[in-house]
This record gives sequence, C-alpha cells and structure tokens, in this order.
Amino acid sequence: MVDVKPKKRKITIIPYCSAVSAAEEEEKEDFYSSLQSLLDPTPRRDLKIILGDLNAKVGDDNTNRELIMEKWGALRRLITFNDHVIDNLEREREHKEWMTPETWVKIESRKGLKQKLNHCQDQPEKGLRAEYWKADCQMKSAPDLAHHLAKSQTVYCGFDPTSDSLHIGNLLALIALLHLQCAGHSAIALIGGATALIGDPSGKTKEREAMPLEEVEKNAQKLKENVHRVFYNYSSQIHSHLCKNSSLIPVRVLNNMEWYKDWNIVEFLSKVGRNFRMGSMLSKQSVQSRLNSSEGMSFTEFTYQIFQAFDWLYLLQKHDCSIQIGGNDQLGNITAGLELIQRYTKQHVFGLTVPLITSTSGDKLGKTAGNAIWLDSNKTSPFELYQYFLNVADSDVERYLKLFTFLPLEEISALMSKHMEAPEKYSAQKKLAEQVTLLVHGGDGLKTAIRCTEALYGGSAEAVANMEAADLQQLFRQAPVHCMFLDPGMTVLDVCMKAGCFGRIVDAERIIKAGGVYFNYQRVTQPDFVLIPGEHILPNNVTLIRIGKKNYYIVNWAQ
Repeated sequence: MVDVKPKKRKITIIPYCSAVSAAEEEEKEDFYSSLQSLLDPTPRRDLKIILGDLNAKVGDDNTNRELIMEKWGALRRLITFNDHVIDNLEREREHKEWMTPETWVKIESRKGLKQKLNHCQDQPEKGLRAEYWKADCQMKSAPDLAHHLAKSQTVYCGFDPTSDSLHIGNLLALIALLHLQCAGHSAIALIGGATALIGDPSGKTKEREAMPLEEVEKNAQKLKENVHRVFYNYSSQIHSHLCKNSSLIPVRVLNNMEWYKDWNIVEFLSKVGRNFRMGSMLSKQSVQSRLNSSEGMSFTEFTYQIFQAFDWLYLLQKHDCSIQIGGNDQLGNITAGLELIQRYTKQHVFGLTVPLITSTSGDKLGKTAGNAIWLDSNKTSPFELYQYFLNVADSDVERYLKLFTFLPLEEISALMSKHMEAPEKYSAQKKLAEQVTLLVHGGDGLKTAIRCTEALYGGSAEAVANMEAADLQQLFRQAPVHCMFLDPGMTVLDVCMKAGCFGRIVDAERIIKAGGVYFNYQRVTQPDFVLIPGEHILPNNVTLIRIGKKNYYIVNWAQ
C-alpha cells in the first residue's frame, strides 16, 4: 500500500503573458524587466508560476502599458498545482531566463548538465527536449529538468489495452522512452489493464463501450509483445550503431491491474479520492469538452484522471518513477498526477508531452478515428507501414524524420538537401520508411517490405519470384489464393477460369485477347497458350495474375 499523507503548500500565482512577437525590442525588454520586478519580491518558500507565450494576444489600457487580457492566446491554460509546471504552449521564439537573482549563479552549471543529455544526438529539434525548454522557463522553486536528468531516473508511459495492438501514435511515446533509455534512464511501459475497463475520455467525443475483462487481458498481452518487440529492435538494429560501447537498462512492462485488484471501492475513495478537488477535475479540457457536448460524460469516465494520477503515485513510491510521458491530449491526466503527488511528498516529478500525429485532414491518427496504422504485423503489414511513411508529403517528411527516427540532425539536414535537389526520387521518404519499419518490424520485416514494394510497383517478375508465398499473400491481402496442380496442356484460359478470374468463358477470351490479363506482370493475349514453367510459373511455384489494373489473383502450384 502506498503512503497517503497529504500536506499543504502555500502558493503564489503570477499569471503573466509576454509581448507579442511583432513587438519592438524596447517593448520586449520592458516586458522582461516588468516580469523580473514581479519575481524578485516573491517569497522563495512560495510557488511561482509563470506562463508566457511570445505569440500571446495582449490588450491595451490606453496608457501605453500592457494589460493582461485573458482572451484566446493570452493564457492558454493556467495550472496551479505543485513545484512543477509544464504547460502546453508552443516553444518560445526568443528564449529568456525568468528567475530570481540568486538563481543566476546556477546558469553555467546548468549548461553543463544540459550537455549530458546530448550523448547520442541533439534533442531540441527531435520533439523531446521542447518540453524540457518549457519547463526550464516555467518551473521556479524546483531543480530544472536538466539537473534532474543528470542522474539516472525512472520514466514511464501508459498504454490502455483497448485494442489488440499499439499504433503509430503510441510509437511516438515509445520513441520518447527510447531516447531517455538511451540516455541511461530506466523505462517503464505501463499497460492499463484496470484503466482500460474505465475508459479515458481524453480526445474522445463519446464514451467507449465497456469491454469484457477477458478481452482486456488478451489485449494487454498483445501490447506487451508490441513494446518488447520495439525495444528489442531498437537495441539490436539501431542503438548498437549509435552508441556501440553503451548498454541499455532493460525496459519493464507492468500492468496496473496488479495493484488495483487488491483495492475495494470504499477504501480507494476514502484514501485516494479525498485528495482530489472538483474544481480542478472539472477544469480539465477533456472534461470540459465532453460536458459541453451532446454526449455528456459518465461518472466512470470522470474518475479516470484519479486512477491515472494514482498510477504515477504508486510507480513513484514503488519504483522511484519521477517522470511521466504522454501525448498532448494527456496533459490533464498528467497534471492530475502532479497534483496528487504533491499532496503526499516533496519529491520533484516532471511531466513530458509528445505531439499528436494527425492525418492530412488534421484528424488525430488512432483507433478511435478509424485510421490507425498498427504496430502489429497481422493488422498492418510491414509493407503497409513502409508504404504509409513512403507516401508522407514533402511538407511533413523532415518533421517526421526528426520525430520517428534516431538519425543525427546533421544527417537529416544533409538528407533533406539531397531530397530538395531531386524530390521525385523520394530519398527522404525512403529513409523515413526504412527507419520506422526497422524499428517496428526489425530487419526481416524491412526486407519483406522492400521486396513487396519492388514486386508491386517495380513490375518485375524477378521480384515476385524472390518472394515467399506468405509474402505475396501479405502484399495482396485482398487477392484470392488458389492451389492447383499443373495438368499437361493447361492453358492461360484454363488457369483464369479455375482461379475464378471470370464468370464466363466468353468474357475471359475477350479480355485476354484485348490485353487485359497479366501473368507475373507480363501481358498474355492468347487464351489457348499452354503454360510454360519459368515464364508463367515462377521458380517459387507461384503465378501472380492481374486482371485490368487492380484485381489480383495468386496461384500456388502444388509440387
């Protein structure tokens, strides 16, 4: 059982918004001086919360002084919890240190600590340390994140088993865990066997249907396999090339059902629930969006943030886990955990968020939206994953290379320069597709994806001949598969009819003669042409038939 002794903290809140990016330099300097004058007299024992955004909207009180207007953009979210404040603002265009005078003496030592994060590659542009920079500006009464990461820490990210596979949105969180694992920290992947039965309302427009416990348990095992596979592929295929002389602390996969199974509802509400305040819970964006919708929100969903918060407290006290990673849509749940932890302990904890991946239409990619790209090869094949990233738009490819790969920034920059010289060659997209497929499916999966790509788009009989029958079936998932014996004198027409390519012989003869039938990408125009092994039947005993442009049939020839 975890320690549940809350404590009170005095809080001083300084809400402030910075000058707009179009402001003159003199105005900006006046802003920073004004801000510093507010910080200086603030008692050191108090919490100081500063929220700023150079793109904030500010008003004018007609006295040539800025007036804080809590309109759109001024303060996107005001968080009032513990010593640690991480908000969801965009990274500032101009970096300023906001701190009390005695803190300035620590600047140089902090710079040295920051360098320790750069063991494999620089991270600010990789989407991970962007959150660290925001923390550096906004957390005052606590050691900064760089100082915290100077020692080996434990970090976790949670995944609810509401499906039997993780998807590429989850992959970004796993990559963040891998970055920290590579930096010498211990990673925990938490499978939400209990919280999946409740349902996270974050990013959802309606309540998730209740799931049977047996299905959740089966899904939890699948997600555990997903996590171990990604971490194994990283260790064996990627990390060994980046940091040849360093070892990794093995990832731990836990299930929160392990600690919730021993609680009863009265005990949980009595010891944990009493530490949550309705005002704070109702203020969460995930709650507000649902309360303002026609669907509303059930009490079950409303309590989800309590359980995720307790997960972090449990991991902190049992595994010394001081850092949580989640998607941008998890900010409310992460702050709920920060609030709960600060009622029980003085230990400093940090929350990091990673970007949500959206489709070209701006919709979040995921199972709820119905457009998920899965990490399980039985749901999204290595070929399909490879093709997804191969078809990323030019406008997104550089960002995706920084988010989804572990390539050094210098290599990405050189790759983009090469790509801009000849964008029709898709060199950047190919590297992106290769790296992601390697991470998710390993070396064999990448080889399969490349073979399938060459077979489908290369129009090469040789590429088809080099593929296993299972690879062909994976590539042409919708293609009917037929097993046949090669009878003496069997013709092109005979095979087409036995494979079910046509309903009537007359149609088959007409389309074959018109040039609409292909055997192994070679056009056949004579219905009565007798099959020739090596030409119509490939060395792997397969014939790939195409009718028109899109209809495929696979024939496996019995030995």
